[in-house]
This record gives sequence, structure tokens and C-alpha cells, in this order.
Amino acid sequence: MKHAYVFPGQGAQFSGMGKNLYEQNAKAKERFEQANEILGFRITDVMFSGTDEELKQTNVTQPAIFLHSVILFETTPDLIPNMVAGHSLGEFSALIANKVLSFEDGLKLVAKRAAAMQRACEINPSTMAAVLGLEDAKVEEICKEITDEVVVAANYNCPGQLVISGSNEGVRIACEKMKAAGAKRALVLPVGGAFHSPLMQPAREELEAAIAATNFNNPTCPVYQNVDASPYTDPALIKQNLINQLTSPVRWTQTVQKMVELGATHFTEVGPGSVLQGLVKKINKEMQTDGIN
Repeated sequence: MKHAYVFPGQGAQFSGMGKNLYEQNAKAKERFEQANEILGFRITDVMFSGTDEELKQTNVTQPAIFLHSVILFETTPDLIPNMVAGHSLGEFSALIANKVLSFEDGLKLVAKRAAAMQRACEINPSTMAAVLGLEDAKVEEICKEITDEVVVAANYNCPGQLVISGSNEGVRIACEKMKAAGAKRALVLPVGGAFHSPLMQPAREELEAAIAATNFNNPTCPVYQNVDASPYTDPALIKQNLINQLTSPVRWTQTVQKMVELGATHFTEVGPGSVLQGLVKKINKEMQTDGIN
């Protein structure tokens, strides 16, 4: 019996996130103020009272979700994970929970990742789309058939729910083909670019330099990483997987399946929203799930 802690990614943000924590917990307030200083702007103002539009900016969204998750984890007593994982951005939060990264280094990397991804989006206008009700293999097959545009499977969220990523035209063509193949829905998402696709290569190169220069400690428990859903404890391999993650798919379905296979019986989501709890239940309805948010 193992207790897994999982951390959400982009899309979980909401106006007012972290406000109660800031007002009611002295340690949390200290951390938020430290974050304002590190980032060079008052991210707390946007988190606590910003509009949805302001919160959607990648350079705000990613550090905001990271801060909410990590500060919740740090200020909730008696959390001792046996295994951790995070969805995309959430992998950085997971690496704080298992002591691989310090709070300061984690936040600096997330800020660099967000800025690099924003720049990559500006270089290559691109998007993502959710495909519901098709087998993973069929989605992959359709993406491979489109050879004159970039479009790939990007997020394996749960059986029957896969997100594709690529050029605007590539995603548009793929959505038409997915519907023709029997998808219940193929819906373009309101995101800034083609995350977890080859179009993120410029961001990957920027992040690689930042990760190489950052100290990664030995973890207190394995992190199950997005790129191949396997558990890792070697800091050098964790670094490489974190770099590869930007241009590789998020294998969330496979990650949860592997954690269950290796003993997970209870999943706790730490951070805004409850999306991951829902996905865990769709992947394995036997699992006990709850959240700290």
C-alpha cells in the first residue's frame, strides 16, 4: 500500500487561488512574498484578483500553479509521499515534494520554462486540441498520416481522452480526420501554442541550459516522469527527462497505470482544481483519491 501525491499542470488556475492560504498561514505568506521577489513582479496580485485572461498568460499561469501546489504541500502537516508525479508543469512541483529541487531553484526553472515556451509560441503560431472517444492508436495513426504539417499526440490523459498538438493547420486537418474516424469530439483548446510537440524545440534548448546549471538532489521517493511513465531516483536522469518533456508527450494514463502496478492505492492531488483526481478514477476506478486545494 503506497500513497502517491500528484500535482496539476496548466489549465487548473482560477482567480483567487492561494488567497486564503496567504491570509491564514504565516509560512505561506512568507513563501508567496519570497516568490514575488524572485520573479520580480507581484504574482500574488494576479493570483488573488487577476482576470481569467491575465491568469491565462503562460508566464503567469505556470509559476502561479506551481506556487499554489508547492506552498500547499509545504504548509500541510504530515505529508510523506511514497511516490510522486506531476502532469507537465506539475512535474516541477513533484520534484519539490520529493526534495530533488529547492523552492527557489524550482520557481526559477518554472519561470524560465514559461518564458521560453511563450517565446516558442511566438516563433511558431500553433495550438492543441482535445480528442474524445477514439483509441490512442487511431489518434496516433491519423497524426502520422499528416506529413506536410506538424501534428502529434501530446497528452495521454486517460483512456478515450487524448490531446493533440501542432501547427494551426495541422491540428485543424487532424480534427476533421478524427471526427470522420468516429471521435465524439475534436475540439481546439484555448492555449497559446503546441506544447509537448517538436515546435517546442526552441524552448527546450533554453530550458536545457537552465536545468544543466541547477543543482538536483537525491530524492526521498521516486518521481514517475511524463516522458516514459517510469520511476526515477537518479538526479542526472531526472534532469534529462525534464528537458525531453517539453518536446515529448505527457503519458499520464501510463504513469498512473505504472504507479498502481508498483503498489499505489491512494492518490492525493495537491494544488488547484481536481482534474487529476478525475483522470485517476477514469484510469483505475478502484483507486482512492482526494485532494488538498
